[in-house]
Amino acid sequence: MAYTLQTGKKAPDFKLPATDGKTYKLSDFTDPSLVVFFTCNHCPYVIGSDEVTRKSAEKFADKGVRLVGINSNSARTYPADSFDNMKKRMKQYSFPWLYLYDESQEIARAYGALSTPHFFVFNESRELVYTGRGTDSPSDASGITVNDLDRVLDELTSGREISIPVTNPIGCSIKWEGRDSHWMPGEATDLV
Repeated sequence: MAYTLQTGKKAPDFKLPATDGKTYKLSDFTDPSLVVFFTCNHCPYVIGSDEVTRKSAEKFADKGVRLVGINSNSARTYPADSFDNMKKRMKQYSFPWLYLYDESQEIARAYGALSTPHFFVFNESRELVYTGRGTDSPSDASGITVNDLDRVLDELTSGREISIPVTNPIGCSIKWEGRDSHWMPGEATDLV
């Protein structure tokens, strides 16, 4: 069985606290298209691509696309990824997405998140239409030749078939509780 959520499958539910002081569940998001992406505070691939992701969020907001970032990294394994540091990062950068904390790491496992960043794009029925990378050069925006997130969102919001539904995410591994910072679950081999 594949580790990462497969296209056509429904979005796993969640109930997680956000940096804005509220708690959100999947059903709170009623936008026609939903992007759930696993992210964090420290990863150079996240830091290098956040402004590109911001542009995608702003570009597609009027087309019914909502982005939700989830940090599943263990703060004990990587202290920079603590909830307090998440709040500081959102205050500093005012990203146009909600930033949720998956302290138990159950949601990362439910989605099969492999790295930060790792994008999951869902249609109005909350069926997965794309999983993988945002761009082909997340750590250095000047090297981007392919913006997969923009391509997928353009296809989805235009009612076209998703031309490439799966790519390999590029980024840092999820920082799992009680594990070495490079550890991945043994079954997490389907995309990497």
